[in-house]
Amino acid sequence: MDKEIGVQKITLTQGCPNGCLYCYEPKKEYKTFPMCNITEKNIQILDMNFLSNPEWENHATYLHGAGCNTELVCGIDYRLLTQEKAYILWNMGFIKIRWAWDYGFELQKVHNIVWRMLKKAGYKNDKLSIFVLCDWKIPYEECLKKLDLLKVWNVKINDCWFDGVVSPNFQCNYWSLEQCKDFRRKCRKHNQLVLFKIDPEMKTKNMIDGN
Repeated sequence: MDKEIGVQKITLTQGCPNGCLYCYEPKKEYKTFPMCNITEKNIQILDMNFLSNPEWENHATYLHGAGCNTELVCGIDYRLLTQEKAYILWNMGFIKIRWAWDYGFELQKVHNIVWRMLKKAGYKNDKLSIFVLCDWKIPYEECLKKLDLLKVWNVKINDCWFDGVVSPNFQCNYWSLEQCKDFRRKCRKHNQLVLFKIDPEMKTKNMIDGN
């Protein structure tokens, strides 16, 4: 358990049962842990796959009863999401829902269904964001298609870089350096437009008073 001022970080599972090819999270070492003592109202759960825990709903109910605002830092596994689970997450005070679109653009209809389930449950677009795995085997051009669709959905992107590469210190694996830098720029601009509804970096003349 790691603590910051006003925020309590907890872990209720270790590992992930999926074993995705690009992920370092161990499948064979998957474990679950009991709920710890809650001392803060703002909770960050660090689990890689919270919904895979058989006790996830009981944990959610406990945190809600404690009056917590709960954030899943690593997001939800969209493959485990149902409309009923989306309602539970919303009603139990889970905020800033994220999920990952790591594979190809051909899954657009699947992720559209996930987006619609979360919206139906009560989440607004400004509380939703999607992880997109970059510089992996999914081509740069295909990730641009994902970004274009997220513009239509008005949902933020979390560009997640393969093999622990962090912008701006790129160490390219599958994309060129220019592609990495370009996609990072596009993601940053996309999120600005989603958040502010205008480009905050662009200086424009005030068309009302002429200044």
